[in-house]
Amino acid sequence: MTTKPFKPAWWSRNPHLQTLWPFLFKQGGSPAYRRERFVLPDNDFIDIDWLDTARGKPTVILLHGLEGGSDSHYIRANSMLLAAAGLRVAVMHFRGCSGELNRLPRGYHSGDTADLSQFVSELLTREPGTPIAAVGFSLGGNVLLKWCGETGTGCPLAFAVAVSVPFDLMVAADSLDSGVSRLYQWWLVKSLKQTTLKKIDKGLLNYEREKIQRLNTFTEFDDMVTAPLHGFQGAMDYYRRCSSRPWLKHIKIPTLLLQAEDDPFLNKCGLPDASELSDTVMFELSRHGGHVGFVNAIPANGRSGWLEARICDYALNRIKEY
Repeated sequence: MTTKPFKPAWWSRNPHLQTLWPFLFKQGGSPAYRRERFVLPDNDFIDIDWLDTARGKPTVILLHGLEGGSDSHYIRANSMLLAAAGLRVAVMHFRGCSGELNRLPRGYHSGDTADLSQFVSELLTREPGTPIAAVGFSLGGNVLLKWCGETGTGCPLAFAVAVSVPFDLMVAADSLDSGVSRLYQWWLVKSLKQTTLKKIDKGLLNYEREKIQRLNTFTEFDDMVTAPLHGFQGAMDYYRRCSSRPWLKHIKIPTLLLQAEDDPFLNKCGLPDASELSDTVMFELSRHGGHVGFVNAIPANGRSGWLEARICDYALNRIKEY
């Protein structure tokens, strides 16, 4: 099938409604995941949730967004449709995002590509010759695009898809600290602080609880926690070095970018133009869609939304050509 360009439902043109509707009104059942614990070289771990009844078929890795996981609405919807289409799905949780604290003081961040690289290497070792692809959402999309650019012609993926990506992390931080978008910032920073406080209680971190509790913005949190824990000289250094935007021109595998102009997580100035993309990157920019929204109808059981249909359509076409 060929998915038509995104057109929002008449009642859902507002970007915040686009963003919040699928989050607040999750549809369908829960995928029957099989969990695998993957131990990393530094003795930390990430958890992989598999939908792999179609053994021997191509594997699609799903990378969630900030503080997301396999139960996130967009992960559930896409994993079920891809599995129903005969593909194996592996939801890769970033460190500490699978319901259990990771073992080390460090966590995950928007530019951390090493764990993805390690997991892909493991899959290639287990099943050489089996095609592997990846789909990343928001932060997961930034990680995926940065890794694809870093690996260039050596990228082992058959294709990549990235949705609602914060290509420029500094612009994204500013966008989330203005207007209604501060509500998203408040919710996500609250979650990040809760994880940090749990690590303090467990003796993994040596911060003063009161200082963590006073952090209100992404820039404040990243400056105090994310940057020093992961080897950056403050939030600005982290944003500069971990944004995927400079890496887009180095991507050499077929890659689909799905983005909305009205994404409340990223102002338009954070979007790349054609000169920043390699010739293997297809950039589909919709006027509406919000952040990982793309609501074109009231969801109903048994009917896919536009976003997962577009991703599945692209995946099946690319697998045929691989």
